Amino acid sequence: MVIIPADAAVRRPSVRWATWAIGTGILAADQVSKNLVLTLDPASGRGPAGGWLTVHLIRNTGASGGIGAAYPTVITFAGVVIAAIAGALALRAQSRAVALCLAAVLAGATGNLADRVFRSPGLGRGAVVDWIHVAGSRASFNVADLAIQLGALGTVIAMLAIRPGARQPVQLPAELP
Repeated sequence: MVIIPADAAVRRPSVRWATWAIGTGILAADQVSKNLVLTLDPASGRGPAGGWLTVHLIRNTGASGGIGAAYPTVITFAGVVIAAIAGALALRAQSRAVALCLAAVLAGATGNLADRVFRSPGLGRGAVVDWIHVAGSRASFNVADLAIQLGALGTVIAMLAIRPGARQPVQLPAELP
């Protein structure tokens, strides 16, 4: 069984380096931003007065939007599965765009898993630090959540833009009738 097929995009050195850089950059930005929010002033909401985006610390033991907060170990296991699937698909992707978007999903999932493993109350039950709050919404999120959502959306768009069996994006005609 071949882990990385011969026609996989990550076999090309430029894609391999870009995938590594995207993953490392997202993971670092996520962890640094979470630690900054915790260090500066986690008790108060900050942001532009009357603005639509504020910093508001939430410790989330559930998935996005607090779903499944009563079952943190199940959510942690689901995060491990999602990270494994994203990593396996990124290694097998034939498209550069798909591989890079899946690297963002993998980095985001890894960032949130790091919180669940290393933050209190303990291994597999830790709370994810969500700190970006949009006015008019009950949900808060973080850099890892953005990477997961935008990476998944980018993956779908990249997969739809590629013809089956081809590596080249679909070419639109120069003139429409």
